[in-house]
Amino acid sequence: MDDESVRIPEMVLVSSNGHKMPVLGMGTSASPLEGSEETKTAILQAIEMGHRHFDTATLYLTEEPVGEAIAEALSRGLIKSRDELFITSKLWCSDAHGDLVLPALKKSLRNLQLEYLDLYLIHWPVSSRSGTYEFPINKGDLLPMDFKSVWEAMQECQDLGLTKSIGVSNFSSKKLSDILAFAKIPPAVNQVEINPLWQQKKLREFCKANGIVLTAYAPLGTRGTIWGSNRVMENEVLKEIATAKGKSVAQVCLRWAFEQGVCVVVKSFNKGRMRENLEILNWTLSEEESRMIGEIPQSRGCRGEDYISEKGPVKTIEELWDGEI
Repeated sequence: MDDESVRIPEMVLVSSNGHKMPVLGMGTSASPLEGSEETKTAILQAIEMGHRHFDTATLYLTEEPVGEAIAEALSRGLIKSRDELFITSKLWCSDAHGDLVLPALKKSLRNLQLEYLDLYLIHWPVSSRSGTYEFPINKGDLLPMDFKSVWEAMQECQDLGLTKSIGVSNFSSKKLSDILAFAKIPPAVNQVEINPLWQQKKLREFCKANGIVLTAYAPLGTRGTIWGSNRVMENEVLKEIATAKGKSVAQVCLRWAFEQGVCVVVKSFNKGRMRENLEILNWTLSEEESRMIGEIPQSRGCRGEDYISEKGPVKTIEELWDGEI
């Protein structure tokens, strides 16, 4: 694919006055979590290839290298203005308190050397003791989130123009319903684990009905994370389809998500794979191939337990999402 021809489609974010988000984003989380010169170099290479959507978070410790890459891309003329990019960051659990949201966003903006974000997300639907940035979270630091005060603060961030859109991550349909019941600005996006082995069909239906764009993280599975496995990339159905199409398993996964109307955030700092990720836009899966993927047995890769530390029983992801802490 000629770099000059790369034009990534965009989705309109309904609750954000027509603000558009590229359907393919580049993630910057890594395990172990650390920012690095490698991140900056990879972002610059991605911008040169045509990537315009970059996803970071306070937790990832990559806001600063992402910001440095953006500044260098501007100085080198790789982009004409910051407005050409779509930048997402996230509010960590220890800042998920009504009075801490705005200061946390301002800190992220300083790290990124930006005047505004395109999208600011609540990272998880739980809070933790303020002032701690431990990962995994100590079970004793977990707190129930005051959704109303946190979401009102998120709305203030958008009203102030510090972010063009606001949304959530790892929220179930029930938790989204809780916010929709009082939100003046509905969540524009819900970023969750979605891949052929965890297709989230009910959540996709709920979000579509409520004008919320779903973004998939771990679209290739959870390899490379602290809880990681390679189940997605080793799936025999996906391998069979990839061989028949002359594509990689990763490309089949990304194309499948794209055809479901889902945005994807995929992390790779390998130049060849970054290019491969862009090459999912000019071919399609057949009806039979889509049916085969739809029948793959389902199991979650990312679990709430993986975000909590301490010996002894811990809350399940269902309790974290839909129950009380």
